[in-house]
Amino acid sequence: QVQLVESGGGLVQPGSSLRLSCEASGFVFGLCTMHWYRQVPGKEREFVASISRTGETLTYADSVRGRFTISRDNAKDALYLQMNSMKSEDTTVYYCNRPEDTYGSDLWGEGTLVAVAS
Repeated sequence: QVQLVESGGGLVQPGSSLRLSCEASGFVFGLCTMHWYRQVPGKEREFVASISRTGETLTYADSVRGRFTISRDNAKDALYLQMNSMKSEDTTVYYCNRPEDTYGSDLWGEGTLVAVAS
């Protein structure tokens, strides 16, 4: 089954860290650039970070650069997002995304909820 499954969300305090994971299946993960997005209900999805197939090229949104780190393990078909120095404005649902450039179709996970509050 072709799918992405996120995990690792939860409730943390400001300044804390959290690591999100995305498990891929049903396609050749190592051929794909991968992204993390996030979305507040009622708003458009916001780009968070991307990583190239080999992990050499990383791109971040200005809002998370220096605090978040995207990584991948192609042997495990897994994508990660390490979130440090978290802020209340990081509260939202985070989505793993395989863009359409390799397989011709966009693929999204169901999302994992992250809440940052005192």
